[in-house]
Amino acid sequence: MDWLQAAKERQDELIQELQELVQINSVLDENTITTEVPFGDGPLKALEWLLAKGQAEGLQTKNIDNYAGHIQMGEGDDLLGILCHVDVVPVGDETDWTYPPFSGTVADGKLFARGAIDDKGPTIAAWMAMKLVKDAGVELNKRIRMIIGTDEETGFRCVDHYFKHEEMPTIGFAPDADFPLINAEKGIAELVFSQNKTGDASKEQLLLFNAGNRPNMVPDFAKATVQFVSSQFEQNFHAFLSKNQLEGSLLIEGSHYIITIKGKAAHAMEPEKGVNAAVYLAAFLQQELTTEASKQFVDFTADVFYQDHYGNKLDLQFEDEMSGKTTLNPGIVTYDVAKGGSMVISMRYSVSYPFDEKITEAQRLTVAKGFSLDIQDDSKPHYVSEDDAFIQTLADIYRRQTGDYETPLLSTGGGTYARVMKKGVAFGMLFPGEPDVAHRADEFVVIENLIKATAIYAEAIVELAGNK
Repeated sequence: MDWLQAAKERQDELIQELQELVQINSVLDENTITTEVPFGDGPLKALEWLLAKGQAEGLQTKNIDNYAGHIQMGEGDDLLGILCHVDVVPVGDETDWTYPPFSGTVADGKLFARGAIDDKGPTIAAWMAMKLVKDAGVELNKRIRMIIGTDEETGFRCVDHYFKHEEMPTIGFAPDADFPLINAEKGIAELVFSQNKTGDASKEQLLLFNAGNRPNMVPDFAKATVQFVSSQFEQNFHAFLSKNQLEGSLLIEGSHYIITIKGKAAHAMEPEKGVNAAVYLAAFLQQELTTEASKQFVDFTADVFYQDHYGNKLDLQFEDEMSGKTTLNPGIVTYDVAKGGSMVISMRYSVSYPFDEKITEAQRLTVAKGFSLDIQDDSKPHYVSEDDAFIQTLADIYRRQTGDYETPLLSTGGGTYARVMKKGVAFGMLFPGEPDVAHRADEFVVIENLIKATAIYAEAIVELAGNK
């Protein structure tokens, strides 16, 4: 069966379904969360949309308490899982987008939308692959189950709940990363740094500081309110912006200065590809502030994170051969003169990271800087040996479909649903050499690659679950 040709013949359907899905704003919505709607209206609407597609194809579907659901076909004792998610991260500043982020605009061979590559595009590719296999009448010896999550971007609560009620796949893959495949995922820990000192608003220079919405995104905007600054403050600020090639603004309201810096969003797994507005704003204020609590906050932020994504100042740095360097992203950075400062950091740590030893030392160094360090969440690393037959099968499928026999298996700082499976890996759909635009403005998927990934997933289903 020529799966690539089969996918090409259904290109219009593929694009139409992806447009319908990306037009659903499925960002976690705190305002519409209820007991029955755990992550808000948008994520639930996206889940229900995909389940309805499964029902229309005559396949088995199930909604698990509006947390997650699945679409299933085939027969057999073993279960092949394809784990996808339909929730997305916030769009950031919409003025940074060329096309409306929930429009699904097609231009220059690409489809632009929040979620286009993370993870609605790959989800639709996998869904089309299931339909191609079904329509071809391939006899299956395993059940194929697409498991659809709605909280991947904010904590995996969806699949945690799902697997309390449903069986674990025998083997599975998550189309939510890169080709050829990723068999090593770094650990993901959320670290919270809390300032122990508060200030007096009548004396402190820094009154407010805010940046970021999610730990897993590089903040692209930061804002601070200050007072009692030098006469050179405004001049120094514009000089700082010019030197660092940044955009920003300064507004004077009475005796207060309100300043902003615009950065560049990126995924927390690759913080070096973004421009962290919070860290740059702290680096500027470090030159200007002298009062105790204010100075302590900006000193800590700038000293630890300015031009260093690896935690060297807190002895958190570490790398190994199988997964690379440990990285840190200050995703949410806040300060209130009456409450002190706080930072939520997404740390992506290497597979062999000596976690307890490193955190203990970091806590000691943090206290010396006037802060405390707590672990808010920790998802352990995930690794499947590249010698495993399952890994080799997927890698061979990718190579046959693409002719790429050179690109090695990969590791990632991103966290996919592969890590919740006993034997699971991330399998596409970003191809080697493609820019990773997940979590950024103008997120897109290349339509040609969407079709190619569909063919790869169809062959994977047949190879892993078809009667031979």
